[in-house]
Amino acid sequence: MLTRIKKVKLDTEGKNPNYRVVLESPDGKQLYIHFDYTIKTKTFWPLEVHFDGKKKGARLAWYTSDIEKMTVAKFLELIAKRINKKYGFVLES
Repeated sequence: MLTRIKKVKLDTEGKNPNYRVVLESPDGKQLYIHFDYTIKTKTFWPLEVHFDGKKKGARLAWYTSDIEKMTVAKFLELIAKRINKKYGFVLES
């Protein structure tokens, strides 16, 4: 993963865990992603994306395919694993 994690927040209060993360792209621009893990489908989904101060809706594939050379699901899974480890949180299987 080329992108560096700067700030993280994990919210486990609701039905599905929610993640908020601020990242720094390889060219120094800020990437903010709010995403969740849907327990029913066992997948990570972006809810809100901002890149360099611009709203991108829930679209993240343009970044993951061009910069990271991986799928959105794999990218979010890698981020979530690091956040879960930091908070000692285990996803339901």
